[in-house]
Amino acid sequence: MIKESDLQAEQASQRKVVPAGDYYMQELKAGQTLRILDLEGNQAADTLFYSAADPSERYSAMDTIREQGNVYLTAGTKLLSNLGREMLTITADTCGRHDTLGGACATESNTVRYSLDKKCMHACRDSWLLAVAENEQYGLTKRDITHNINFFMNVPITAAGGLTFEDGISGAGKYVEMRAEMDVIVLMSNCPQLNNPCNGYNPTPVEMLIWDAA
Repeated sequence: MIKESDLQAEQASQRKVVPAGDYYMQELKAGQTLRILDLEGNQAADTLFYSAADPSERYSAMDTIREQGNVYLTAGTKLLSNLGREMLTITADTCGRHDTLGGACATESNTVRYSLDKKCMHACRDSWLLAVAENEQYGLTKRDITHNINFFMNVPITAAGGLTFEDGISGAGKYVEMRAEMDVIVLMSNCPQLNNPCNGYNPTPVEMLIWDAA
């Protein structure tokens, strides 16, 4: 569902451009709103959410999909934790839908999907592992890397129940916006994938914006 935001970028309390292949790790307080802005279009932002109070509580794809009865995320979606609690609510979305099934690229999946010589190509899982290693204050380890959301990514479900990776449906300037319902840790990898048509084989930056609670 397409829904525009009432928030103005110049009023954001925090703004950060994240290059393709880099990560973003930040605590988002309850009531704050986060926008992920696709600056040039068809980029994929692989994102994980954790409770800041107890990171063992984290975004659950299974609970979120079950409760909303839809495998895609969009405006109005409530992102649930593995304890069934509301973590964030998507309040605005100009892309229309976001993937929660396709997972994140890794050296192993690069090898399986593409070829052996792609194994050492940088991947989102590498970015997450680097993020938790460089930000020990959040208390996360590689064991905490779990199901993620692929914001802006186009992963249609086939008639046989399989998944395909298709050209992206986002565009320059499109965004998704969500309000934190609890204090959360945001861990985002701006996908560096060069083999996936979802980003047009051209990874580009995204911008992260935060507005404080009214």
